[in-house]
Amino acid sequence: MLKGARVVFILVLSTVGAGSVGAQDLAQLCQSASHVTVGQWASYALSGPQDDGAQVRFAIVSSERRGDSTFYWFEVKRSGATNPAHNGVVQVLVPGFGAELVGIRAMAVQQGTQPAMRFPDEMVGMLGQQVGQSTPALGIVLHCATARVVGSESVVTPAGSVRALHVTDPDGTEAWRVANVPFGFVKIRTKDGSVMTLASHGASATSSIVGMP
Repeated sequence: MLKGARVVFILVLSTVGAGSVGAQDLAQLCQSASHVTVGQWASYALSGPQDDGAQVRFAIVSSERRGDSTFYWFEVKRSGATNPAHNGVVQVLVPGFGAELVGIRAMAVQQGTQPAMRFPDEMVGMLGQQVGQSTPALGIVLHCATARVVGSESVVTPAGSVRALHVTDPDGTEAWRVANVPFGFVKIRTKDGSVMTLASHGASATSSIVGMP
């Protein structure tokens, strides 16, 4: 009986210890991902039930000073979708990464070949929440610290196999995080089954919106 209790106790300690290490790893990865520079980008191949074969690119395309703070224009560009209406660009002005979507200060979109549109400031907070719901990957990029750690896993990418920290967002989106890639992840799986896998990354991004109003 005592031996069995000792084994259970050791297993409990091991589980708690592993969870603590995972949380520390996530905190470090979130800290690393929060340090952004204008021009950084990461491109992902999309597979799954919608727009299989399309590409999604995240980028920091510019920055603005407002008062004593620096804000960043964060761009999400989707291209190569079979349905042209699914291609387009969304840019949001955020105070940093880890910020709530309601903290978005400005937003602009361009759908396909249509003219670009910048939304009035009074609409931005409400639209930011809608964009977060329709673009789950945006939420997991911004909300690193609220994720739950699953564990360390190997992820196969076009560049080879890498070790990454598997985490889940409260809405069911999953991400595999690393420290040496812009925005900090190599793979995302949304709750509808779509998967984004890192294809390439760099440091020379510019805005994809043509004719920013």
